[in-house]
Amino acid sequence: MKKTVIRILLILGILLVLAGIAYAGYGIYKKATLNVPNPVATIEIEDYGTIKVELYPDKAPNTVANFIRLANKGYYNNSTFHRTVPDFVVQGGAKNGDITTTTKLSDIYDLDEVLNNKDLFEKILNEFYDGQITVEESVKSDNEDVTPTVQRTIKSYSELKSFLKKSEDNKSEFDDFLDQDYAITGEFIANGDENNNIKFEKGIIAMARSDYSQYGYTTEGYDSASCQFFITTSENSNLDGAYAAFGKVIEGLDVAEKISNVKVYYRDGDLKEDEEAPKDEDGNEIQPDTPKNPPVIKNVTIETYGVDYGAPETIKPFDINSMLYQQYNQQAQ
Repeated sequence: MKKTVIRILLILGILLVLAGIAYAGYGIYKKATLNVPNPVATIEIEDYGTIKVELYPDKAPNTVANFIRLANKGYYNNSTFHRTVPDFVVQGGAKNGDITTTTKLSDIYDLDEVLNNKDLFEKILNEFYDGQITVEESVKSDNEDVTPTVQRTIKSYSELKSFLKKSEDNKSEFDDFLDQDYAITGEFIANGDENNNIKFEKGIIAMARSDYSQYGYTTEGYDSASCQFFITTSENSNLDGAYAAFGKVIEGLDVAEKISNVKVYYRDGDLKEDEEAPKDEDGNEIQPDTPKNPPVIKNVTIETYGVDYGAPETIKPFDINSMLYQQYNQQAQ
């Protein structure tokens, strides 16, 4: 009787193991064969309408993750299309419509998210702080009216957790930790990414970036994108492989075309020789193709169909101003 029970239990155990293997195998198969739609971005433009864009995470995964994270954090709310060129592009995405603003780590990360993630904290520490950050720590004192502090260097996640564990007040030392400009690596062929072969047809959305080629720093501009994007209103094969395209308009292309034709202060190439560009009320030179009444992006929402595309990989931006200043000093010596 005892042997029969053992035999039955053994058989049941084997069946359970086989069932577990089958279930796991089905899960893998289902995940591999599940046809999850690409994420869709809905861009609502005040007084103009809506543009819907299908994003392509298979072609530009980090660019898509960055765009989704910024949109979900409300970064694009009240931004504008600050550059419009008929039969070419409409460009926007600068925070609050101010193209002089920079994109900060705080625009895509929450402080608690970073302080509770070892890999993320140490990546930011190494990339943006050269591997260490100095903080102040309160120490005990016999004088109740005085709170002396000592400086402490944080070089790892374990040191961070030890520091935070001592006092809740220590967390305030990291209030400015995410106050750092960031950029993302350009996912396009010229920058070594052969996977992104999207052609710049009409309606393609891509990341805008800086161009430092006039200073002799062509490749440094490849990794300078962060938030600004443009949508093509005509085919532009000359852009193929030189910018990170990451989606295509599936609805509202007529809205983009209407925006591309808004009145501007002046067009690129309109100024006569020795003619100065007009200035704004603060005395700053107005850039060509700047709309007189920039169309306002009310908000950008993303339908991800339940997929979490995570946080983007960030890099420290190339500082062109410091580089030019350094060159100037070297030439002056």
